[in-house]
Amino acid sequence: MLEPIGLGDADEAIYDALVRRTRATVPELAQDAHSSLPVTRRVVRTLVGLGLATRTAGRPSRYVVVPPDRAIEAVLREREAALRDTRRHIGTLMEIYRASTRFAHPGELVEVITGRGEVNERWGRMQQDIRVQMRGFDRPPYAAPRGASDSNEVELGLLGRGVKCRVVYDKSAIELPGRIDDIELGMRHGEQARIDGDVPMKLAIADDRLAIIPLMRPGDPALTASYLIHPSPLLDALIALFEAVWTRSVPVRLGSAGGSAEPGELSAAEAKLLMLLASGATDKAAGRALGWSERTVQRHATKLMTRVGAQTRFQIAMEATRRGWI
Repeated sequence: MLEPIGLGDADEAIYDALVRRTRATVPELAQDAHSSLPVTRRVVRTLVGLGLATRTAGRPSRYVVVPPDRAIEAVLREREAALRDTRRHIGTLMEIYRASTRFAHPGELVEVITGRGEVNERWGRMQQDIRVQMRGFDRPPYAAPRGASDSNEVELGLLGRGVKCRVVYDKSAIELPGRIDDIELGMRHGEQARIDGDVPMKLAIADDRLAIIPLMRPGDPALTASYLIHPSPLLDALIALFEAVWTRSVPVRLGSAGGSAEPGELSAAEAKLLMLLASGATDKAAGRALGWSERTVQRHATKLMTRVGAQTRFQIAMEATRRGWI
């Protein structure tokens, strides 16, 4: 029971004997605890050092137990203070570690992971280790048959653990049927999503310590290769790239849950359409994403222009920005 304060089983037996006697010599404690004299002498010195006992003057020396509640609580406070100092020191050690690994072994800073099983294992381990933030670029192609939405369960798990998730979706990703609904599901659980007209690659960044770039060609049935980027100037560049694209991209906002909206608010349909128009989607692409005909897209776009007093699609985006809709 007292291992957390540095006492093993043999030490605790001698301490228990002293607590029962309250005052005792080394031979008396050795007899009670069925221990040798050398071991008992070592243990009582440890007890005095921890503040659990005091030594009296005179011959033979006697050891007096300090009231356990006061003594053990004091030891625990010291241990807790030491643990806090150690935790603070972790940050300093990590800075030294990152600085040492950035250039010491440049050949190990980028790993090429091949094989479906190995890629999945490293990707899963990377996600389990995320503590603060996941950042990512999402764009086709996706693995068949449901690659566009397979990541949602994993992301929902991260969000449930309190991890901050920020994702920039390529315009071509949200044009896929049902993809907007998948994105909205993540957002309702806390994901922050944006859309860009030209996301440069697939990318996931775990905190500031690791990134993975999946390698997948159109038509590939599964993801079988990836680059794994360790702390390095390259990882710093990928983080900077993500932040630059995030800043320029269009925020995705959730409209009202129902089919209609209160005055001054966007309906769910209007929010989706506005998001697509602001990202540069054509009427055909917007219709494919929403399950509408081109004519329906044009009709809703015209209503939206009338509502905000815009003459062009560009003015819709400007007015939506002014109103805080995007």
